[in-house]
Amino acid sequence: MDNLQPLFPTVDSTKPIIIAGPCSAETEQQVLETARGLAANGIKIFRAGIWKPRTHPGGFEGVGEAGLAWLAKVKEETGMLTATEVANSQHVALALEARVDALWIGARTSANPFAMQEIADALAAAGRDVPVLVKNPVNPDLELWIGAMQRIYNAGIRRIGAIHRGFSAYGRHLYRNLPQWRIPIELRRRFPELPVFCDPSHIGGKRELIAPISQQALDMSFSGLIIESHCDPDCAWSDKTQQITPEVLNFILHTLVLRDKSTSTESLALLRQQIDRIDDELLELLDKRMRVAREIGHYKQEHSMPVIQAGRYNDLMQRRVATAEEMGMSPDFMRSVLAAIHEESVRQQIEIVNGHPLEK
Repeated sequence: MDNLQPLFPTVDSTKPIIIAGPCSAETEQQVLETARGLAANGIKIFRAGIWKPRTHPGGFEGVGEAGLAWLAKVKEETGMLTATEVANSQHVALALEARVDALWIGARTSANPFAMQEIADALAAAGRDVPVLVKNPVNPDLELWIGAMQRIYNAGIRRIGAIHRGFSAYGRHLYRNLPQWRIPIELRRRFPELPVFCDPSHIGGKRELIAPISQQALDMSFSGLIIESHCDPDCAWSDKTQQITPEVLNFILHTLVLRDKSTSTESLALLRQQIDRIDDELLELLDKRMRVAREIGHYKQEHSMPVIQAGRYNDLMQRRVATAEEMGMSPDFMRSVLAAIHEESVRQQIEIVNGHPLEK
């Protein structure tokens, strides 16, 4: 994805771009009241869901096409740009006909290549380079996320952005959707010019988590935030626990700390050299560990022993994680590191046991 163009040329991009508005457009009064509150606090881009995908039938699935006229009134009265979610070619056609300024594609849709291609074809047929933001798929699959954006790019769209809204996980967690920050970080490494927004509303699922998640995203130099804001969140027809009033949003935005990206990093040179040396030492230690693992593999081959011994692995994992916590490291981090090392050790041992030793 080369030669990407600015998403919103009329909006100041020297600071994080904020997109805000209700989860769902419910009534004309609710839409306009929320938009007025946001505009009064300097928000330039208004979002509202017109079509809402629901997990179970019978829930509120959005007001549909009628809500597009309300977005047009928002633009006319406040001068804000407008954005809404599209999930098929009909949505695209109707939104563009209503002069909606930007489109976003939800997590359920971005996970479906057929749906993404249908949307891409509709955009190509329309022949307008409208801003399109693509949310990450519900499952933590970076390639699927990139593929979704590539389909939009191949349709001739050059104003493309990504939205990190977290990833679904079974069971109870602090977050509604797990951040798994390494995935958007890797996306930004591969595509440095791609604007990546954070959706703290969907990651957290709770109002009280919006501020800390937003700060973490800004600390990682995300391009902006897309936050759900409602004039009366407790009465919202969808996702009321993760919406905040325009006034609360304004308070949060003024408490966020913006890091100075222009500060020289020359003073960090010595520390970075230390990091480089330590990384080299880590590689040497891992090489030593794998050599021992291969020796174990030869022993297991000679004595017809199974490669995996779950009891020892579980004991090792518990002890190492406990030690890491005492050192101030995240237990999840240590589990990930140990799991990766164990997986590589097992792979090398299996090759030996099967009679295919690794060649240097």
